[in-house]
Amino acid sequence: MITLLLVSLRQFEYALAVAEEGSVTAAAEVLHVAQPSVSQQIRGLERELGVRLFARTPTGLVPTVAGRAFLREAEVAVRAARRARATARAGTGDVAGELAVAVQMGFGTRQLPRALGALRRRFPRLEITLFEEPNGAELERLGRKGILDLLLVAECEQTPEDAHLLGAEEFVVALGAGHRLLAADRVELAELAGEPWVRFDRDSALDAVLKKVLRDNGLAADTAARVSQTATAVRWAADGLGVTLVPASAVPAGYEHLVRPLRPVVSQPVVAVVRPEPGPAETALLELLRQQNWDHPGFLSVAS
Repeated sequence: MITLLLVSLRQFEYALAVAEEGSVTAAAEVLHVAQPSVSQQIRGLERELGVRLFARTPTGLVPTVAGRAFLREAEVAVRAARRARATARAGTGDVAGELAVAVQMGFGTRQLPRALGALRRRFPRLEITLFEEPNGAELERLGRKGILDLLLVAECEQTPEDAHLLGAEEFVVALGAGHRLLAADRVELAELAGEPWVRFDRDSALDAVLKKVLRDNGLAADTAARVSQTATAVRWAADGLGVTLVPASAVPAGYEHLVRPLRPVVSQPVVAVVRPEPGPAETALLELLRQQNWDHPGFLSVAS
């Protein structure tokens, strides 16, 4: 005997909203529908699936074990449906739906927002979801589920052959106010011997770059602190906690006078990985990223 599950995409969207907001009332407000409609859809969904998706707690509704498993797949289905709608509308020039982008920590900090701004001006009905600085496990999960439309990363041994080279991010060293090396236009790597370092999460691409630079130049890694954000690293370096190494585009505004390019130059190729059979939004974003200035951030020309 075959049992057909009469589950709709709308029920998926309602369940995801309840999980995100933690209550039916809040989900109804976000969805711009009446609260009873959301409650009815969730009850119908649970009845069709034969499981409880949510449990009530003092802080609100939380997904059950079965609910979490269902929601992971529901998210994939909803994103796929939105992409399908966007592709269908593309033939009329009306691109709408969701574009999911992930970016590795520190890369494209200035270039990506400019490209996304231009993309939104071209396609004003497009909604962009950005996964900022996912760790290796999260990035693998997103890729495996087919959620991502475009990934912006540093080139590495695992980079797919069909990745698109955008340019190279030059790295700079951030120093404390009054540091002796600020007198130079470029800092010799050998002069950083003995300096304490503000480093990044151990599984991050930035920490991998730093470790390689130190190893290749015979420098010891005297770790003063570890942080998860490039802006934090630069600010802590400015306060004298240690020096740090970041992509030039990731230097926060107001700190440009405390960074210097290096000799020999430290740079990292940056690539974009686009999902198979990309639609018009992904294709347009890739072209806009190619048009950005990757190799020569403006303030570096002043320092060098």
